[in-house]
Amino acid sequence: MSYLEKTLEKYNYSIPPDLIAQKPAHPRDSAKLLVYDRKSKIVRFDTFLNLPKYLPKKSVLVFNNTKVLPARLTVTKPTSGKVRILYTETKKGLMEVMADRKLDIGSKLTLAPGIFFSVKTRSEKYYYLKPSFPITRLFKILDKYGKTPIPPYIKHSPLSESKLRQEYQAIFAKQRGSVAAPTASLHFTKRLLKNLKDSKIAVEFITLHVGLGTFASLTEENLKTKKLHEEFYSISPATAKRLNQYKKDGRIIIAVGTTTARTLESAANNKLQITSLKSKTKLFIQEGYKLKFIDGMITNFHVPKSSLMMLVSALTGRKQLLNLYKKAIAKRLRFFSFGDGMLIK
Repeated sequence: MSYLEKTLEKYNYSIPPDLIAQKPAHPRDSAKLLVYDRKSKIVRFDTFLNLPKYLPKKSVLVFNNTKVLPARLTVTKPTSGKVRILYTETKKGLMEVMADRKLDIGSKLTLAPGIFFSVKTRSEKYYYLKPSFPITRLFKILDKYGKTPIPPYIKHSPLSESKLRQEYQAIFAKQRGSVAAPTASLHFTKRLLKNLKDSKIAVEFITLHVGLGTFASLTEENLKTKKLHEEFYSISPATAKRLNQYKKDGRIIIAVGTTTARTLESAANNKLQITSLKSKTKLFIQEGYKLKFIDGMITNFHVPKSSLMMLVSALTGRKQLLNLYKKAIAKRLRFFSFGDGMLIK
């Protein structure tokens, strides 16, 4: 067994297939909540609607307000064969995409009458396409022809495309650019946000555009360099100023989701202040990482052997994390993107 395999096996667990959620809870804040207190080691079970009573006084919840694009397109090759492509980002005026089959450089892919893409080049698993329309119109084209890129483990979702566009999206999603949802945010409703406000819990928003790397298998290179896939984040100067003041005041910073945790830890300096407001992060948080800015986290239950599990273990330790997952399975909590979640404080 290689070093990579040995490392990943440490984050392995078995989950009954019927606990992999195929649709979100309704209402969203009725999702189950596991609460883990790191000091007392006490574990409780409740629902997200009652989250405010478990948060430390004057906590600050930080959310990722990225918005998922309908980034999956079906196009036709010159041979009349169909290809599914997934848009990931725009680079130098070209669309970076992944394809479910080989594409010939120089070929034309047709989406609809008068709408096509020229395959310009390839780099590793990505192809770069030049659209027949101004790149500034891309999001409108995706809105009209695209499909929501739900994760591969949601195989039997009963939701239609129009429903998926609603359900696989946080209610406060605003900044377009992700190919996956920051799923910890999916549990929040207007009612719950009001309850947080009434409980004097501050709410702030940052942006990190979630890339496909979120679902990518870890490699030897990741372990060797201690770096992950690259993702773009931004924090407004006003938000950074408030967050820095909260930190100085000793308020408890709770990251809602792994993407928010990654953003805040990437943006903070060693003096525990947010200084980098717009950048790309490759930060690989894992057990043993010394947290600079966040004090706790709200997160879903993640896929075995994933970088996301390793990130959460920075707060709990690996053994305790697996123990929490075991308790969640015993209580029949639902797992992954549309599943239940936990508060680690």
